[in-house]
Formats: sequence, C-alpha cells, structure tokens
Amino acid sequence: MTPDLSPHGDGATTAALEAEPEAAAAVFGEQLELGRRFTESLARHGEELGLIGPLELPRLWTRHIVNSGLVAPLLRPGRVADVGSGAGLPGIVLAIIRPDVSFTLIEPMERRVDWLTRQVGELGLQNVVVERARAEDSAFKRQFDQVTARAVSALRTLIPVTAPLLKAGGEFVLLKGAGVAGEIGAAEKVFRKYRVVDPEVVELGADLDTEITRVFRARIADS
Repeated sequence: MTPDLSPHGDGATTAALEAEPEAAAAVFGEQLELGRRFTESLARHGEELGLIGPLELPRLWTRHIVNSGLVAPLLRPGRVADVGSGAGLPGIVLAIIRPDVSFTLIEPMERRVDWLTRQVGELGLQNVVVERARAEDSAFKRQFDQVTARAVSALRTLIPVTAPLLKAGGEFVLLKGAGVAGEIGAAEKVFRKYRVVDPEVVELGADLDTEITRVFRARIADS
C-alpha cells in the first residue's frame, strides 16, 4: 500500500507511505503478507495514537519495519522479552517473522498496550503475550532467554532494568544507534555490577541495500 500525497480540508498534506522495499521480502520471507498488514495498520493509526511521528511515513518500511526485522536471525527458540514495545517495534515485527519464538511485550502505557493487544489479535499471533508494566516491575523476572529493546535509553540505564528479566546465560539483543560504541564505554561499571560479559556490536542489513541496523549483544554470566 502506497497512498498518494493527499490534501486535507485545511490545506495540509499527508505524506505518502514509503513503497515496500525489496529488502522486505528477504526479511519477512513467508510471513511477508502479515508484515504488510502490520505496516499498513501502523501507517493508518500510528500518528493519531502517538506511536510514530508525523514525518515517519516516508521511511516507515526502511527505518522502522525492516530495521526491526533484520534482528530476527539473532533470536533463538525460547522466550524473548521486548522492553518498551511501544508501537510493536521490534516486538510485533519479530513475532511475525519468528513464530517459533515466544514473545512477551512489556509496555507501561495503556494506549500502547491496547494497540499491541489489538495487533496481536488481528494478526493472529499465537506466540505473543502483552504485559502492562515497566520492565523493573514485570512479573516475569529471570524467565527469559533473550531480551530486546529499540530506542529506549542508553545502555547504562537500560541494562539495570533489563538484566533482571534474563536467566543466567541469557542474552541482550538491543537495537542501538550509531553512538553505541560510546554507550558501551560509559556502561563499564554497570556491566560489572550486572555480570554482563562478551559485549559486541553487530551490524545488519549491508547485504540488502538498506539502512544498517546496529545491535548490541552481550550475555549474563552463567555463574
């Protein structure tokens, strides 16, 4: 779906949704139709619900949907927590692509929880639970194999609220921006406190001619 630019009655103009890029088929595979449905729904309702900004439609696929989906191969079968799931980025996108993984979407804001719950139902996602809570108040402590988050906060703030969700040996798979190397340096004391080991940054997407997705990976020490 690529709606044209269309004037509103007050003379304003609505930006067109970005055309589906070729990378979408590679990222979603057999789940592409569900990916399209989610993207179209987010395009229709995202701004009015405060899920995306008014300038995001022309880059929704590339900057948000494909960006989130590129992380899917880094997940392993098991339980994944998506912290601050918001619009469903990356949680809903990853749940579409990886039906073999169980996701818990942790989000404190009621209207966003309502949106996530509605999307889970409309898309028929059997592998998703939505929890209304802040990460630090989640009822699911030490129950996850991996935890992910996107555009939530710097690592020195994010690690303390996500580490308690992970089992021993559990893994962080956190989408970060270009300044992630600096975040790692600023979080060294936090890493020691929460027994975070083997930090690395993985860059994804270069082979698909799309924006690079940077992922911070590390794990909780086994003992």
